[in-house]
Amino acid sequence: MEQADISKVRASVHQQCGNRVKIQLDRGRNKVDIQEGVIQEAYPSVFTVLVDDDTEQNPPQLLSFSYTDIITKDIRMKLC
Repeated sequence: MEQADISKVRASVHQQCGNRVKIQLDRGRNKVDIQEGVIQEAYPSVFTVLVDDDTEQNPPQLLSFSYTDIITKDIRMKLC
């Protein structure tokens, strides 16, 4: 993994701040969790996504991910 790859991912996520995204989380052992949220902030090492499930009775959650999660494909993001 090169520093240039992380810089590209960081710049891409920073551009999308405030946009709605669909996140596919790989939880291991063939478990996949799909959630929708809004990218809140992009920090130097991590970025945060606010997930608000309208269909469920869960309160909004603020999830944080590192940029290496995207590079290693632990999570996949698509714009909604």
